[in-house]
Amino acid sequence: MTRRRLFFAPLCVLAQSVPAKKSYPDGRPTASLRLDAKDSGPIIRHGEGPARCDDLGAREAICFRSNGTYYLHYDGAGPTGWRACLAISRDLRQWDLKGPVLDLGAPGEDDAGTASSPWTVFDGKEWHMFYVGSRTTSAAPNRIPAVPYFTLAAKSPHPEGPWIKQRGVIPFRTKPGTYYADTASPGQIVKKGDEYLMFFSAAAFTDPSRRRLLRTLSIARTRNLDGPWEIDLQPALPPEHQIENSALYFEASNKTWFLFTNHIGLDAEGEYTESIWVYWSQDVNHWNPEQRAIVLDQTNCGWSKRCIGMPSVVPVGHRLVLFYDASTSSSGNMGRDIGLAWMSLPLQIPR
Repeated sequence: MTRRRLFFAPLCVLAQSVPAKKSYPDGRPTASLRLDAKDSGPIIRHGEGPARCDDLGAREAICFRSNGTYYLHYDGAGPTGWRACLAISRDLRQWDLKGPVLDLGAPGEDDAGTASSPWTVFDGKEWHMFYVGSRTTSAAPNRIPAVPYFTLAAKSPHPEGPWIKQRGVIPFRTKPGTYYADTASPGQIVKKGDEYLMFFSAAAFTDPSRRRLLRTLSIARTRNLDGPWEIDLQPALPPEHQIENSALYFEASNKTWFLFTNHIGLDAEGEYTESIWVYWSQDVNHWNPEQRAIVLDQTNCGWSKRCIGMPSVVPVGHRLVLFYDASTSSSGNMGRDIGLAWMSLPLQIPR
């Protein structure tokens, strides 16, 4: 176990709003509105976890709170591959880095390549985890998980674990010929009535050369967390928007759902996780793609001027805490750290 003491830096002053990029080389949509977060900088830097578990990177921070404790899972890129690691805090200032909570599967299993990016939900008795699995990766040492990505399940009586993989549970799978032909990986879960809704990441290659991947979010539904999920026939938002990963917050003051996601940008160097966007709707089942804004990008992030990825959010008092990953060195998948930003509550719809 590694203990890290961190005091928040003073909140950065909001950057003056600037227009979004006018266009991308392939014409993917931009966002012109802003709902700016206030950046506080890195809270966990890669290479600090025990047993070299995150030597090559720490990314995809997913945080939830239970009984006054914050549990933050992140993808640690270590000697054997990418695995879900855990950091625990009582105050968001001091973090205990616990190391990996999931092992890789045996060769040929759906999580032989990675066991990472876990989303958790409590059913009143047990904690359910839904995590990303892949069968293969790129070459060592980076071992970047390769598509297809799957959604796999685990369970624990405690939010800290230990987590027992549910090999007999298949939440859902990629399906040829659909918008989730190559990726069907987990996202945040909310309960609506007696039904659970998961906003999962979906992606499909658009041509035989597998050079153009369209990414989006969609909804999977179930009434039984130990059983299969049913996937909506159409995605929640257009794949042309090129978004992935989800985090939801319901603002009771204006009865509005806010859906945070990371946007994939494109320039002469290729695609990269460019910024965090937010969509809003008063109906969690229906989303207007025109209702979107930029939350965090190079104009208001205090330490990364290019690479900004995957959000998760937790309300704390009169603020919404926004976790994300970023890098100061490149736009690639490696060498990332975990950052934190704030948004004032109640959230207001951008105008």
